Amino acid sequence: MSGKMRGTILIVALVFAAGAARADGDAARGEKRFEECATCHTLERGLNNVGPSLYGVVGRKAGEIADFRYSPAMKRSGITWTAQTLDMFIADPQKEVPGNRMPFAGMPNAGDRADLIAYLMKASK
Repeated sequence: MSGKMRGTILIVALVFAAGAARADGDAARGEKRFEECATCHTLERGLNNVGPSLYGVVGRKAGEIADFRYSPAMKRSGITWTAQTLDMFIADPQKEVPGNRMPFAGMPNAGDRADLIAYLMKASK
């Protein structure tokens, strides 16, 4: 097997493992993680706070809630929120969408993000 092929297989395996980690998050632990988010966000449909409601966030396009004033950067981002895009954004919001208004430094721990995303998926159904 060539080195290039081994590298490709390794990358695919790492991407698959990262996806599995998000899918295996613990929603109960994620509820605790959401306490940080609840300072600015709600999970109630149609109820925005300093940040937009995260009710039904998975599958929604970024900047889509009509009665929330998003940053121009978020509106232009073209993101559709999935477990993967949420994971990348929550890890480092300013890296993923430079110029967004969310004053959050990020959540570097992949397990914590997986738990939070599991909770968001469960709580916003």
